Amino acid sequence: MPVTLNHTIVPAADNERAARFFADIMGLECLPPAGARGHFAPVRVNTSLTLDYMTVDDPRGHHLAFDVDPATFDGILARLRERGVPYGNHPAHPDNGRIDHPLRPRGLFFVDEVRNLYEVMSSE
Repeated sequence: MPVTLNHTIVPAADNERAARFFADIMGLECLPPAGARGHFAPVRVNTSLTLDYMTVDDPRGHHLAFDVDPATFDGILARLRERGVPYGNHPAHPDNGRIDHPLRPRGLFFVDEVRNLYEVMSSE
């Protein structure tokens, strides 16, 4: 069996709010609370991966990168624009409004309230 990532914990100031923000932008599904005490707010990324948002006292942002198809990229970009969420083409400038990614034909970065840096890349 190949090694696959099943889930990762994403730090948050408010796990439910952070999970909803990410899921709304990415067009994904929030799942019911999980964990022994229901302390995770999971978001289903695909059939084998969830991001489990967890409220922590001193959240420090992570960098999470996603490959998407062109139609999914267009949807994410439209939702960012509709919600007025800044985005940009470089991790140091996730608010410059550009999508000319250095590694792919199109890509962008955006951040959440605790500076989790999300990268979305499309091959077209």
